[in-house]
Amino acid sequence: MTLLDEGYSQSQVAHRLDVTPAAVCQWVKARRAGGDEALRAKPHPGRPPALNAKQLARLEKLLSRGPTRYGYRTELWTLRRVAKVIEEQFGVEYDPSGVWHVLRRMGWSCQKPERRARERDEDAIATWRKTDWPRIKKSTKRGP
Repeated sequence: MTLLDEGYSQSQVAHRLDVTPAAVCQWVKARRAGGDEALRAKPHPGRPPALNAKQLARLEKLLSRGPTRYGYRTELWTLRRVAKVIEEQFGVEYDPSGVWHVLRRMGWSCQKPERRARERDEDAIATWRKTDWPRIKKSTKRGP
Protein backbone atom coordinates (compact mmCIF):
# COMPACT_ATOMS: atom_id res chain seq x y z
CA MET A 1 0.00 0.00 0.00
CA THR A 2 1.33 3.46 -0.85
CA LEU A 3 0.75 6.85 0.72
CA LEU A 4 -1.43 7.78 -2.22
CA ASP A 5 -3.56 4.67 -1.61
CA GLU A 6 -3.94 5.81 2.00
CA GLY A 7 -5.50 9.06 0.80
CA TYR A 8 -2.60 11.47 0.89
CA SER A 9 -2.42 14.03 -1.92
CA GLN A 10 0.50 14.17 -4.32
CA SER A 11 1.82 17.33 -2.66
CA GLN A 12 1.57 15.73 0.81
CA VAL A 13 3.45 12.66 -0.44
CA ALA A 14 6.11 14.90 -1.99
CA HIS A 15 6.51 16.78 1.28
CA ARG A 16 6.72 13.60 3.38
CA LEU A 17 9.28 12.00 1.06
CA ASP A 18 11.19 15.25 0.55
CA VAL A 19 10.88 15.13 -3.24
CA THR A 20 9.32 17.48 -5.76
CA PRO A 21 5.64 17.23 -6.58
CA ALA A 22 6.66 16.67 -10.21
CA ALA A 23 8.50 13.48 -9.16
CA VAL A 24 5.37 12.14 -7.48
CA CYS A 25 3.36 13.02 -10.58
CA GLN A 26 5.80 11.00 -12.73
CA TRP A 27 5.50 8.03 -10.35
CA VAL A 28 1.71 8.15 -10.57
CA LYS A 29 1.83 8.23 -14.39
CA ALA A 30 4.32 5.35 -14.47
CA ARG A 31 2.19 3.27 -12.10
CA ARG A 32 -0.94 3.88 -14.16
CA ALA A 33 0.86 2.87 -17.35
CA GLY A 34 2.83 -0.14 -16.07
CA GLY A 35 1.59 -1.01 -12.60
CA ASP A 36 3.85 -1.50 -9.57
CA GLU A 37 6.49 -3.13 -11.78
CA ALA A 38 7.08 0.24 -13.48
CA LEU A 39 8.19 1.68 -10.12
CA ARG A 40 10.81 -0.96 -9.35
CA ALA A 41 14.45 0.11 -9.28
CA LYS A 42 16.28 -0.46 -12.52
CA PRO A 43 19.98 -1.18 -12.91
CA HIS A 44 22.11 1.84 -13.66
CA PRO A 45 23.17 2.07 -17.26
CA GLY A 46 26.80 2.31 -18.13
CA ARG A 47 29.93 0.27 -18.06
CA PRO A 48 30.33 -2.05 -15.05
CA PRO A 49 33.23 -1.24 -12.70
CA ALA A 50 36.58 -2.76 -13.71
CA LEU A 51 37.43 -3.68 -10.10
CA ASN A 52 35.17 -5.94 -8.07
CA ALA A 53 34.56 -5.71 -4.32
CA LYS A 54 37.34 -8.16 -3.48
CA GLN A 55 39.83 -6.19 -5.58
CA LEU A 56 38.72 -2.93 -3.95
CA ALA A 57 39.38 -4.42 -0.51
CA ARG A 58 42.85 -5.47 -1.65
CA LEU A 59 43.48 -2.03 -3.15
CA GLU A 60 42.55 -0.41 0.15
CA LYS A 61 45.11 -2.59 1.96
CA LEU A 62 47.75 -1.71 -0.63
CA LEU A 63 47.06 2.01 -0.37
CA SER A 64 47.05 1.95 3.43
CA ARG A 65 50.72 0.97 3.31
CA GLY A 66 51.48 4.43 1.98
CA PRO A 67 53.01 5.85 -1.20
CA THR A 68 56.61 5.60 0.03
CA ARG A 69 56.24 1.82 -0.10
CA TYR A 70 55.87 2.20 -3.88
CA GLY A 71 58.93 4.41 -4.26
CA TYR A 72 57.31 7.83 -3.98
CA ARG A 73 59.14 10.45 -1.91
CA THR A 74 56.10 11.85 -0.09
CA GLU A 75 53.24 10.32 1.90
CA LEU A 76 50.67 11.81 -0.43
CA TRP A 77 48.40 9.74 -2.64
CA THR A 78 47.50 11.48 -5.88
CA LEU A 79 45.05 10.19 -8.46
CA ARG A 80 47.92 9.57 -10.87
CA ARG A 81 49.82 7.53 -8.26
CA VAL A 82 46.77 5.45 -7.38
CA ALA A 83 46.14 4.82 -11.10
CA LYS A 84 49.68 3.49 -11.42
CA VAL A 85 49.23 1.13 -8.44
CA ILE A 86 45.95 -0.14 -9.90
CA GLU A 87 47.62 -0.79 -13.24
CA GLU A 88 50.61 -2.58 -11.66
CA GLN A 89 48.57 -4.68 -9.24
CA PHE A 90 45.43 -5.46 -11.24
CA GLY A 91 46.39 -4.83 -14.86
CA VAL A 92 43.59 -2.29 -15.26
CA GLU A 93 44.34 1.10 -16.78
CA TYR A 94 42.45 4.06 -15.32
CA ASP A 95 42.58 7.69 -16.27
CA PRO A 96 43.26 9.70 -13.11
CA SER A 97 39.76 11.20 -13.33
CA GLY A 98 38.32 7.67 -13.20
CA VAL A 99 40.41 6.81 -10.15
CA TRP A 100 38.40 9.34 -8.21
CA HIS A 101 35.28 7.20 -8.74
CA VAL A 102 37.14 4.11 -7.50
CA LEU A 103 38.24 5.91 -4.34
CA ARG A 104 34.70 7.14 -3.70
CA ARG A 105 33.40 3.56 -4.03
CA MET A 106 35.91 2.63 -1.34
CA GLY A 107 34.58 5.40 0.92
CA TRP A 108 37.69 7.56 0.59
CA SER A 109 37.48 11.31 0.25
CA CYS A 110 39.72 14.09 -0.95
CA GLN A 111 42.01 15.29 1.81
CA LYS A 112 44.24 18.32 1.74
CA PRO A 113 47.56 17.63 3.46
CA GLU A 114 48.40 19.75 6.48
CA ARG A 115 51.24 22.14 5.97
CA ARG A 116 52.81 21.54 9.37
CA ALA A 117 56.08 19.97 10.35
CA ARG A 118 55.86 16.53 11.91
CA GLU A 119 58.33 17.64 14.56
CA ARG A 120 55.95 20.41 15.68
CA ASP A 121 55.68 20.52 19.49
CA GLU A 122 52.20 21.79 20.38
CA ASP A 123 53.03 22.07 24.11
CA ALA A 124 56.10 24.22 23.44
CA ILE A 125 54.06 26.45 21.12
CA ALA A 126 51.33 26.88 23.74
CA THR A 127 53.92 27.76 26.37
CA TRP A 128 55.58 30.27 24.06
CA ARG A 129 52.24 31.91 23.28
CA LYS A 130 51.37 32.12 26.95
CA THR A 131 54.67 33.43 28.29
CA ASP A 132 56.95 34.83 25.60
CA TRP A 133 54.49 36.33 23.14
CA PRO A 134 52.76 38.69 25.64
CA ARG A 135 56.18 39.91 26.79
CA ILE A 136 57.34 40.49 23.21
CA LYS A 137 54.07 42.17 22.30
CA LYS A 138 54.33 44.54 25.28
CA SER A 139 57.91 45.50 24.48
CA THR A 140 56.97 46.57 20.96
CA LYS A 141 54.27 48.98 22.11
CA ARG A 142 55.41 52.57 22.11
CA GLY A 143 54.07 55.21 24.39
CA PRO A 144 52.66 58.57 23.22
